[in-house]
Amino acid sequence: MTRRAFIRYLLMIGAALVGLSALFSQLVKKKFLSEEALVSAGTPDASAAPEPPIESLSTEPLMSYFILSDLHVTAGDPQTIKKLRQALDDVMHFAGPVDAVMLTGDLTDTGTERDYKELRTIVNDYKLPPVYANMGNHDYYTIWINKANSWDQAAMPNGKTDAMSREQFKKFFGYEKIYNEYTTKGHSILLLSQEAYVQEKPEVGEGAWYSSEQMAWFKERVKALYKPGRPLFVMTHQPLPPVGTDGGSHQLIPAIQFREILKPYKNVFVFCGHRHQDFQNGTPHYVQETFHFFHNSSVGRTLNRAYQQEAKNKAQGIYVQVYANKVVVRGREFSNRTFIAEADWSIDLQQA
Repeated sequence: MTRRAFIRYLLMIGAALVGLSALFSQLVKKKFLSEEALVSAGTPDASAAPEPPIESLSTEPLMSYFILSDLHVTAGDPQTIKKLRQALDDVMHFAGPVDAVMLTGDLTDTGTERDYKELRTIVNDYKLPPVYANMGNHDYYTIWINKANSWDQAAMPNGKTDAMSREQFKKFFGYEKIYNEYTTKGHSILLLSQEAYVQEKPEVGEGAWYSSEQMAWFKERVKALYKPGRPLFVMTHQPLPPVGTDGGSHQLIPAIQFREILKPYKNVFVFCGHRHQDFQNGTPHYVQETFHFFHNSSVGRTLNRAYQQEAKNKAQGIYVQVYANKVVVRGREFSNRTFIAEADWSIDLQQA
């Protein structure tokens, strides 16, 4: 099986599993905000209409940040490199405040030293706010790559280990562990990472397995950081399965425990990646449970509902604004520096 066929096979399985969660989607009332048009830089679409200034109901946001998922940076692939540069250009020249950038998994396409070197080269060209990240399944893909930097499924793990992938990720970001937290202006973000892949745990497939240690840390940090009337943010890579079930390949595996940990807290916002779904293809991107659950799109490879890269020039992400009484979540098209009308949510915070 070729690498392309292998990944397409995995994505199709994931589509069938993840699609079930859309049954639990509920609509929220949209309140559209807008942003002052930026001066053109890089290669944005010159035909994009200017946007009016950001409005904040007479107040500035208390905290704002971008979420970029599924970069899939690949050495030798100019398309993924171009799209990440478009996103970072937008972040750097953005008209509104940006207090942080979250990278929610699949930072690279293969997790190899070669791809991480390319990622480092790109990021070093920008003066960015603090950047935090978690691991996606593709960040473990180095086990499929041989010494000639070619896809070699038959020779897996090609002399590599899942542990090597984790160490490479930690070294790149200077982390002591692969799950972390970031707090700014009194608002906290927890970043969870899958802790094994198929070399160590074949049964997890492309799913996110979290250790009991990570889940205990997660429970303790949520309890310690949560403040009534204020939001708490959680980043994962893989999405959740339907309520009442644990996940498998392409999903967050300890899902029942994950939901149980968050159940007592009203203002938790969970963001995942992995699906790559275009904000404009009609796929639900927001699910309201006991917490608020958002599916991000992809910077590197935005896909249609059939998991095909139909719109090859799109590069999408999320911009989050925190106010005293609400959280605003907005889809962003980095290729032309505009907000996406189909991905615009305003969630009132419960004060009790």
